[in-house]
Amino acid sequence: MEGAYKSKLSERQLNEVIQAKMNSTIRSYSELTEGWANSAYSIEMEDGKKVVLKARPPADIRYMRCEVDQMKTEVDAMRRLASNRSLPIPHIYVYDQSLELLPVEYFIMEHLEGKPYNQVKAELPEEQRDAIERRLGELNYQINECIGEGFGFYSRPTDRSWRDTFKEMIFGVLEDGKEAGVSLPIAYPELERLIEERLYSLDEVIEPRLLHWDLWDGNVFVKDGQLSGIIDFERAIWGDPIMEHYFSHFNPSVPFRQGYGISLTEPSQLARRKLYDLYLDLILYIECAFRKYDNENHVKWAYDNLAQGLERFCASE
Repeated sequence: MEGAYKSKLSERQLNEVIQAKMNSTIRSYSELTEGWANSAYSIEMEDGKKVVLKARPPADIRYMRCEVDQMKTEVDAMRRLASNRSLPIPHIYVYDQSLELLPVEYFIMEHLEGKPYNQVKAELPEEQRDAIERRLGELNYQINECIGEGFGFYSRPTDRSWRDTFKEMIFGVLEDGKEAGVSLPIAYPELERLIEERLYSLDEVIEPRLLHWDLWDGNVFVKDGQLSGIIDFERAIWGDPIMEHYFSHFNPSVPFRQGYGISLTEPSQLARRKLYDLYLDLILYIECAFRKYDNENHVKWAYDNLAQGLERFCASE
């Protein structure tokens, strides 16, 4: 997906980084176009070793309020979880914030074997898909076992309740929409009122857990019909585990929930999940204005998805 966020790096720039940080040179490279914000390049070095270089968008880009220290978040979260050997997370070789070699923050990580799950899912038999999603549930649970000191965005946890923290998060998305002139299918004041009325359901969440939060099929790698890797921790949050993506309306996967060990049937869980679904649906649409996506079909999809999500949310009691 192309948009206003991505930095474009030349072969010369990439080679300078590889020489300085990896003591090698580039044999070949290609841009990985699946990402929606950061730029990423698959690089094969002269010794045959492969790595991925991921670069932050240019400094003058206007971010949404929910996009907080994303590259630092990604690196820190992956390094925090590195001690858990059962989590197939790429090793971080280099993280550089100096702007000496590139005009943007970047890091270099281990190259994962396999392909993103969203690219091969339709080709796999049901038994393999079930096994992959069950394993994903087990791994997502392990990620959520990490306990934080406060709720909120990974690099800026607060000392407030989950209810107050999440309210600031979702109202921040609405403020972004207002400032960008984004029209919603419902008036902002009315939506704010409806959200406020339902925030009480978050009061039972008292322990901040580490959430990947963006663990959709595109961030799961599969090789030979088995889950081989997990990437993209840039949106990590300290919050409620049922906020994770595979509990959303996008992925009603029974095997995932079996692997995770939760059925998500309690009324209080379902009430919280409706708030989290709305939060994601709002971001998916409002971010289109910030990133200036050139794909009109995606923008239309994001609007229609939000409209449907609002219908579900407004019908909930």
